[in-house]
Formats: sequence, C-alpha cells, structure tokens
Amino acid sequence: MNKQQLANKIWESANRMRSKIEANEYKDYILGFIFYKYLSDKEERWLKAEGYTDEDIKDDVNEGNKDELTYIQSNIGYFIAYEDLFSTWIGMRGDFTVDNVSTALSSFSRLLSSTHANVFKDIFKTLETGLGKLGDSIQSQTKSVRDLIHLINEIPMDGRQDYDVLGFIYEYLIEKFAANAGKKAGEFYTPHEVSLLMSEIIANHLRNADKGIKIYDPTSGSGSLLINIGHAIEKYIDGRDKIRYYAQELKANTYNLTRMNLIMRGIIPSNIITRNADTLEDDWPMDADGTGQPLYVDAVVSNPPYSQRWEPKNKELDPRYARFGLAPKTKADYAFLLHDLYHLKPDGIMAIVLPHGVLFRGGEEGKIRRNLIEQNHIDTIIGLPANIFYGTGIPTIIMILRQQRKNDDVLIVDASKGFAKDGKNNKLRASDIRRIVDSVVGRLNIDGFSRRVSRQEIRDNEYNLNIPRYVDSSEETEHWDTYALMFGGIPEYELIKLQSFWDVFPSLKEDLLDSNGQYASLKNINIKTAINQNTDVCLFMIEYEHTLADFKTHMRESLINNALQLSIVKTQEEASTALLNRFESIPILDKYEAYEVFYAGYEKLSGDLEIIQAEGWNSIRQVDPNMVVKKIRGKEQEVQDGWKGHILPFELVQVEMLPNDVTVIKQMKDRQSDIPTLENEILEGLSEDDKALLSDALNDDNDAFVAKNVPAIVKTLKEDGDQPDLLAKMQEVDKLIKEEKQLKVKISEAEDRLHDKTKQVIENLSDDEIKDMLQVKWINPIYDNLMSLPNNMLDYLQKSLVEIHEKYADTYEAIDSEIADTEAQISAMLSDIVGCDEDMAGIVELKKLLGGES
Repeated sequence: MNKQQLANKIWESANRMRSKIEANEYKDYILGFIFYKYLSDKEERWLKAEGYTDEDIKDDVNEGNKDELTYIQSNIGYFIAYEDLFSTWIGMRGDFTVDNVSTALSSFSRLLSSTHANVFKDIFKTLETGLGKLGDSIQSQTKSVRDLIHLINEIPMDGRQDYDVLGFIYEYLIEKFAANAGKKAGEFYTPHEVSLLMSEIIANHLRNADKGIKIYDPTSGSGSLLINIGHAIEKYIDGRDKIRYYAQELKANTYNLTRMNLIMRGIIPSNIITRNADTLEDDWPMDADGTGQPLYVDAVVSNPPYSQRWEPKNKELDPRYARFGLAPKTKADYAFLLHDLYHLKPDGIMAIVLPHGVLFRGGEEGKIRRNLIEQNHIDTIIGLPANIFYGTGIPTIIMILRQQRKNDDVLIVDASKGFAKDGKNNKLRASDIRRIVDSVVGRLNIDGFSRRVSRQEIRDNEYNLNIPRYVDSSEETEHWDTYALMFGGIPEYELIKLQSFWDVFPSLKEDLLDSNGQYASLKNINIKTAINQNTDVCLFMIEYEHTLADFKTHMRESLINNALQLSIVKTQEEASTALLNRFESIPILDKYEAYEVFYAGYEKLSGDLEIIQAEGWNSIRQVDPNMVVKKIRGKEQEVQDGWKGHILPFELVQVEMLPNDVTVIKQMKDRQSDIPTLENEILEGLSEDDKALLSDALNDDNDAFVAKNVPAIVKTLKEDGDQPDLLAKMQEVDKLIKEEKQLKVKISEAEDRLHDKTKQVIENLSDDEIKDMLQVKWINPIYDNLMSLPNNMLDYLQKSLVEIHEKYADTYEAIDSEIADTEAQISAMLSDIVGCDEDMAGIVELKKLLGGES
C-alpha cells in the first residue's frame, strides 16, 4: 500500500486502540514508539553497514561490552542494547511485557553520548511516565503496548524513500490527533496548508541564499513549520545540510514532538538546536560564541498561542521590546511578534500567525502597530479563511515582516474566500496557496483580493490595518431592475458581469441575445448548442488544444523518462510553473484552476515516483499479495485474496492491454443482468389464472420466479399437455435460469483467468509498455482534466444566462394578468352557486373582493 493508505490504516487502528484515552494524550505514546523504532532500526542499519552480522549484534551489542558501547555511542550519539531493540521486542512474542519498554527507555536516557545530549535528553520522558495509563494492570498495559508496536512495525524505515514515508505518516497522525483534540490542538499543530503557505513565502525570499541558512520557530509545537520551510527551500538550493533549525517550545511533551519530528526527517543532529523554555520570559537563541549576544537568523516562523496572558513587568528595557513598546498583560500577541522580529538578520524575513484583532486593537497594541509601520517593518498582511485552525473559530491572519525593506507600502491580501470545506473546518487548496504566494511575491494589485497600500493611507486610517478598509472582497449586492420586473427583458447592465466572455467571444452575445441597447432577451434557441457552435468559441477551443498540444510529450519526457533520477519536489515546481506560464496566453480561464488540476494529479503520482526511486524500475513489474481481513472461526484474520499491482492497478492494465478479455466478460455480465428483466417480462404477461397454476414456482408476493421449483412446473405442464402457451413461457424461464447459472460460472472462470493473465502481463512488461502505462496512469488524467476546463467555463456562462433570464421571466404585468384571469374564473364559478339569502349575500361580497360584478 502507498504511504497514504498505510498512514490511514495506522490512524484507524491507533484511534480504535486508544479507547478512552484522550487523543491529545495518546498521540504522545504512539508517536514516541514510532520514534523509538526509528532510532532502533537506524542503529541496526548502521551496525550491519559496519559489518556486524545478526549473531554479532545479539552477542556483542550489550551494555556490559564497554568497547562496543563507546564505539556505537561515538558514531550515532546513542546506544540501544540488543535486548532493547524494537526488532527484539517483535521477536519476543508472548515473552514481551511492558517492563521491557520501561527498561529500554531508562537505559536509552542513561547511555546517551554527551555530544547528543541536547538533542536526545528526556525525549522519551512523556512516553516513559505515561505507560501506566495504557491499562489498569501489567497484563493490560502489556497487551496495549504489544498491539501498538506490532501496528507501528508496519512502517518501513529501511529504504531511501523512508524519510518521506515516515515523515508523512508522523505528520498525518499529528493532524488526525489534532482534529480530535479540540482546543488543545493549537498547542502542537499548525494546519499543513497554512504551514505550506508560510513556508513558500519564506523559501522564495531565501531562494538565492548562497551560504548556510538559519531558521527559527520560538513556539515550535510539532516542528512542522520548520520542516516545511526546509522542504520548500530544497527546491531552490542543493544540499539539505545547509539549513540549521532552531526551535523553542514551552510544553515538555510538545517540545519532544519537535525534536522527534526534526530527527526523523533525516536532519543531522548538529543542525538541530532546541530548547524547552518560555520564549517571552527568557530570550533565546544566543550566539554560540559565549558572549551572550543574541543570534540573528535568516527566517523566523511561528504560530504562537493567541492572546495569551504574559508578564510585561520589568521588561521595559528588554531590547526585544524597547523600540516598539510592551504588549498588554492580557494579550501577548505583539510580544511574540517583537521577539521574532528582534532575531532577524537585516535581510531576514518572518511570518507569524496572529488573531486578526492585532490589526485594529488600540491601547498599547495600537502604539506598537504604529511604530512597526513608521519604522517600515510590516511587509504583508494575509487574511485567512474562518475555521481554518482546529479547536478555534477565531479569525486569523499571517503577518510578514522584515528588518529592512526597499518599499514602504504594505501589501494587504484578503484570502478569506478561497478554501474548500473539510468537515467542520475550512482548508486552503493548493490553488489558494499558489494564488496567495504569487500575489505576495509579485506584490500584485488584484481587485477584491490584494492591494498595495501606501503608508500615508494607513496614517489617514489612524494605523488601523483592518483588511476590509483596504480590500473589498464582499460579494456584489443583487439588484432588481424595476422596468424588467414590470415588462420583462434582461437589463444590459446585468450582462456586464459577463463582459469577459463578450470580450473573448465578440460574436457570441449577438448569437445568443436580441437587444434594443437597454434590454435584451434570449433567442429561442438551445443555448448550449449555440455557445458550442459559435465561431469565436470554436476558434478558442482550437487555440486551447494547440496550447496544450505538447503537454503529454513534455510530461512524459520530464516525469517518465527521468523517473529514476528526477527531484520530485523540483520537478513539481518546474512543471507547475511551466503550466502557469502556458495559461498566461489563454484569456478568461483561471490559471489557478489549471494549477489545482495539476497539483492534485501530481500528488497522486508522486507516491509512485517515491517507490520507483527507492526500489528501482522493476518495482513497476512487481505484483503483491492482495491481503484482506476475513472472519475465520469467529476471529478477524488477514488472508490473501489474489494479487495486486505494486504500482500499476490490475483494472488499468486490463483495460489498456487486455481489452478483448475485458469485453468478453462485460458482454457476459450484460447478458446476466438482462436475464431478470426478461424473466419479469414473462411474469408480467401471465394472467391471474396462470399465476394460480404456477403458485409453486412463484414467491409469496407473486413478483419473481423461484428458480429451484421451475423445472418441476415445466414437467407437470408437459405431462398435462393442455397449456401449450404457458408451457412455452415456462420453458423459456427455465432456459433463462439455466443460462444465468452457466453465466455465473463462466464469468467467475473468465475473471480468474483474466486475473492470472494480468499478473503475467505486469511481470513481463517491456520498458516501452511500462512508459505507456505510466502515461495512462499519471499524465492522461491530468491532461483530460485540463481539457475539461473550457467546457466548465462555458457551462458557467450558460448557467449564468439562464439565471438572469429566469430572474425576469415572470413579469409583474404577466402575473397581474394571470391573477385577474384567475379571479374572473373564480367569480364566474361563484355565480353558479345557489343557497339561502345569507349565503348569497356572502358570495356577493366575495365577488366584489375578486373584482367581479355584484
């Protein structure tokens, strides 16, 4: 299974195992065990690379062998004895107990190398102290831990791709636990998409850095912000070891998450500098030269706790705050911001997530905001969608600041409208992120989205940075035209919102509408057909196809022919940028919709690329046992049910390479599905007397034949000989029932043959056939979805025209006339009523109200 499927399987199992333990607490246990397995497997790989055999490891890797202990410590920074290795636990089976874990974690802490103490000290403390919460007794704790380590054992940690797989699963579990942790989620998790957005902006700023890069997160949580920045920077620089990571976190268990996450991403320990402390109370990081001078970094990124209380007393002279002012005691937002800004190099950049109140609140915060603006530090403000963070609905923003800037305006971006629903939360899409990043990097003015605001305008607004003051992203209020409501027609000014279509397709409006210059009406035509047959539309479609004509060829060359050696991250960036450039010449279509299509497709194929690069080209020819869970003797067990492609799905190979076999099976299935209909037609043609004679061959509701009883009825009818027509019908039913049984057997046999044949085809694919199949799986879906974009756009035009037409289709004049006709009809009917004097007097008054004669 791919990393997404594996991560989901582990999450579902872990979520089920945690039972009544809080998600926020249980995450520390499973993530701790994952990290222990990572370190254990890493030691085993290192030992084998050094020439140790399995027997050597078993006999020599123990605490009593001081030479081995020192040698291993000095090379990897820690020591795990054979008896404490994760693989040893797995092999112990029934002999394993929770005490094995307690002993191992205690030994790990004792046997650290002094050179790695800062990275590893107390890193398992949360797990060690929490083992007792996994059950009420040693036996129950042992069972819980045994189940957990066997689940985690499925995570691969022994291949070139495994940093990515492990990191993906780790991040996936953190996100899932955050979604279930309520308000506590904010302590350790920044949504992945927000993290990506901040990382892309930071990475773009650092793209030309030619020396080592230092990045810092003073409220690091799980460490995902730092990791994503590092990942994003790798698109622009060669060598991940050029980046140093500084992280500070107040809560000990969350601090451990930071360190685990950074280490498991393959970052060398010397590039990980962390501290468990209060960012606001005690300034850090400091220069390593021992002078006590602050360390200045290339980038700071943070998502601090929102509007947290703090203690500003005696901090007036703290150099972090002295230039700008002290944040109020009840809201530490600006205290975190000023701390971040203080640690920036002159050419550095920072991004911080804050509640939107920092843009307009007064008092001390207003003074700080004014100072930041006048000293030209605020570069960009990005308004995020509501409900984007787990556990809080507080509106949030990202603020980008720099120490030194050439321009003195502030870019304000209202990105609050671009998102997708994801359960109770909103989620930034890839296209939303790219749109924001492009507007920030290019400092673009885009109506309703982004705008460069001068310092003077901000002064005129008394330093209030509330986004709606500068960017109006509100939807246009719907207007109703009085004349059109009375007499019909579409007001020309309402067609102006479709002006982009009329500009690109000059003849289209005339093909669709009749107009007197002020009011228009739809011609009595099929709108969809008229749009598709319009000359300008047809020319546009030809030009669009021409623009994407070499897309498949280009993608095949860059992705498939270079699959083994390409950089997955860099290739994605290069290909997506090239696609956006193609769309620059295409009017009316939103290039970011194309980007979303490409990104979604690339995310799917990147998993295959990771496997191919880790396992080689032959992994594409590999088939794996298809394991399913079945209940056997009352217990769920995993058993093999056929085969499945390691990379190429059986169904895809069958459709592309075995179409005749697929067609034969489909024809049999079609015939099989037709048989019940044919039987029902015969049944419906029977009279009630016939049904009475056939009662034994019909079910209780007389709406279906009972297959096993039909032959006996046919035999009886033959012997009687007095119902030839009914006999013929029942013989046909009998024939159909037999045919259906035969088809069932034939289909099963044909599917088994096709399954075996598919396995053989995959295992014997030529290189050219592999490339063709990868094109079908990877590239064709992206291309097909790109080709659907113009049709989606034209469907929008059609829908918009129909909506405007229907808005004014029922005029007041027509409705009034219809009411009058209805009243007249009712009045006429009332005239035919007879009754007593009192009744007739009432009817006369009702006719008056209806406008009829008295």
